[in-house]
Amino acid sequence: RYETTNPTSEGWLTKQSAWLKDWRRRYFFLKGSKLFFAKGEFSAPHGMIDLSTCMTVKSAELKAGKKNAIEVSTKETTFYMYADTEKEKDEWIGAIGRSIVQSSATFTNDDGAEGEYNSDDSDGEN
Repeated sequence: RYETTNPTSEGWLTKQSAWLKDWRRRYFFLKGSKLFFAKGEFSAPHGMIDLSTCMTVKSAELKAGKKNAIEVSTKETTFYMYADTEKEKDEWIGAIGRSIVQSSATFTNDDGAEGEYNSDDSDGEN
């Protein structure tokens, strides 16, 4: 069971399902570096996006073909969801972006060097 009490952000977004690619309205809870989603406000979450593995969050209206769409990208997959309003979209992008930065700031590599937000940068070694 996921721990979702006192989330940083919460609200409805419509998310594209991973397999069928259809759009489903889900209730999202952002807590720490985890973005949970459930079928309803009072339902137990049935899924989670680990934002500590995310590289980007950005507007994705053209890619998703939906107004107020958001793209959350990890190395493995890209999630698409859309908000009801542009204001909500901007709030979610801000909140998810802050979570990605905070979780990457606490990440350390095996050599003890602090990880950087942009994971595409080389570490200076040739």
